[in-house]
Amino acid sequence: MRITLLFLLIPVLSLSQPTSEMLRNMAADYTVRSFPELKEVLSLPNDALYPEQIEKNVLWAEAAFKKRGFETRRLTTPAAPLLLASKIVPGAGETVLFYFHLDGQPVDSSKWDQKSPYLPVLKKPVNQDTWTDLPWDDIDKYEDDWRIFGRSSSDDKSPAVMLLTALDALNDAGINPQYNIKVIMDFEEEAGSPNLEAAVKSNVGLLSSNRLVILDGPRHSSNQPSLSFGARGIATVTITTYGPAKPQHSGHYGNYAPNPAFGLAKILASMKDDDGRVTLPGYYDGVVIDTETEKILRSVPDDEATVMNQLALGRTDKVGSYYQESIQYPSLNIRGMQSGWINEEVRTIVPAWARAEIDIRLVPESDPEKLVRLVKEHIEELGYYIVDHDPTKEERIQHKKVARFNYEISYQAFRTDPNSETGIWLRSAMQRAFEDEPVIIRMSGGSVPIAPFINALNVPAVLVPTVNPDNNQHSPNENLRLGNYREGIQTMLAILTEPLTKITKE
Repeated sequence: MRITLLFLLIPVLSLSQPTSEMLRNMAADYTVRSFPELKEVLSLPNDALYPEQIEKNVLWAEAAFKKRGFETRRLTTPAAPLLLASKIVPGAGETVLFYFHLDGQPVDSSKWDQKSPYLPVLKKPVNQDTWTDLPWDDIDKYEDDWRIFGRSSSDDKSPAVMLLTALDALNDAGINPQYNIKVIMDFEEEAGSPNLEAAVKSNVGLLSSNRLVILDGPRHSSNQPSLSFGARGIATVTITTYGPAKPQHSGHYGNYAPNPAFGLAKILASMKDDDGRVTLPGYYDGVVIDTETEKILRSVPDDEATVMNQLALGRTDKVGSYYQESIQYPSLNIRGMQSGWINEEVRTIVPAWARAEIDIRLVPESDPEKLVRLVKEHIEELGYYIVDHDPTKEERIQHKKVARFNYEISYQAFRTDPNSETGIWLRSAMQRAFEDEPVIIRMSGGSVPIAPFINALNVPAVLVPTVNPDNNQHSPNENLRLGNYREGIQTMLAILTEPLTKITKE
């Protein structure tokens, strides 16, 4: 097989396709210029549960893109809108759609090592786990390992500013991007993007494009430039088991009233073997690791010993024989459990109920409804009467074992061929930017709500992760490494100046 690249655009001057050195210099210059705007957007609270916070972020994004000559349009939903920004490039025949989100995880300010997660703080490392604050005015003479600490500094506001900064640099240099640009901004991603699919289906014409670039996520753990060609989807299940109608004194009713926590523990333990593999028949059906896939997975420069040391693990689950293989399969994870009270509030009771929250990471080969059904049927096989509501007194009396079962399928997985037109185009841009092949990740373990775009728009998608892998996203002390931020701007410059290509296979 021979792959030929045919440029779809008319020949352009070399200035329109800057070299690696030119990209580095432009990124270094405009990184410093962009810090006020980065600080401004990081200072906006952005919890999706608070509409008044989200509205301020929508207004910021509208102003930021209008300043760069984009037309903006709100796509209404029952909750927060999506924001679409569009710009037509003279002479361009194709369109690239960029996606990122501007909402963030909730915060517990008491767990942060600073006054507020929404007052970004500049810090430099003292050692691996210790940081010292620096005056913000020092940022103009930043070093690569300095970091900005603040909510959404990595997930996912800084990629937005990287893109805006790259647009500024190209505009000032008189260089047009190589295609029309559309940017879709999500303000409910951290809440599961519950309204995204309906909004995309209702606005197919407005969102139509040839390629989809997702600006989200951390680079590979080596912190090398990376491309991720897929992401797992996610479904969630809540299982509740029941004991006495109210918590009872364990001295009076222990040995008599069944403890729902023991019942729940048996359910959960029975779904996996000692090697961490799901025991439900057919759970991994359809997943095949062929020779070509194995080659891609093995090319990722993972250091398994280092990862195990960082996580303080003496063993790993055996769903796959190594990390990259493990995330090609659907997962079954207990993300939280609750029953009774512990620690300072502990009391000697037989609890009234026990609950487990489960997440299932989906892969393209899996039917999410089937995976959820397998879990439910397994619980029934253990003798439980299943309901989707709090059971009535009559239901509890009539059945020896009762469990409430609720689930939600948030979004499906996606995967794009690294050797597709979009894959080769982005790989070429990254090679030009960094003079080396990026780390190619077949599918990342996390989830992004992109399947609606792929299904509705019939467009291939690739993630372009830019931030540092140790950024503490979703957790206290989320941070952005400034060397990553500069290289993220360099990445955006390369993508915006990479001619679109057409592949013919002979």
